[in-house]
Amino acid sequence: MKKNIAVYPGSFDPITYGHLDIIDRGLEVFDELVVAVARNSEKKGLFSIEERLEMLRRTVGDKPRLRVDTFEGLLVEYVARQGSRVILRGLRAVSDFEYEFQIAQMNHTVQEQVETLFMMTSVPFGYLSSSIVKEVASLKGPIDTFVPPAVKEALEKKFADR
Repeated sequence: MKKNIAVYPGSFDPITYGHLDIIDRGLEVFDELVVAVARNSEKKGLFSIEERLEMLRRTVGDKPRLRVDTFEGLLVEYVARQGSRVILRGLRAVSDFEYEFQIAQMNHTVQEQVETLFMMTSVPFGYLSSSIVKEVASLKGPIDTFVPPAVKEALEKKFADR
């Protein structure tokens, strides 16, 4: 039987409970899920790729059907190399959809066999973004309800150094 593999790409700078919601629910739908941290030389993140990978691995633990990886270049080419035809994307609001729709159309044009599936974030996380979390953390605000303990610790350390 052929495995149904999805790739859940993102910057995950840092990972939030909203991301984890999509990961957990993605594992309920797909046989295997690859959480892929994008390497984007145009975008300067708060955390290095290595730090993001480490936070992801500490947060998700050892799940046999989940793989944490990184990629550079075209997402659709990476998806094909993983033996997948599905990109999983989380949506919070209509504003997310407009951007994601354009990217999905471009990806499908470049690699016709790759489909993008959108999953709505669960209601408690509909407002949550990595950008908001970083802003609150930089101002020493409470972030316990936004991110797992390992991420909270990393954020506090990052902003203590500044």
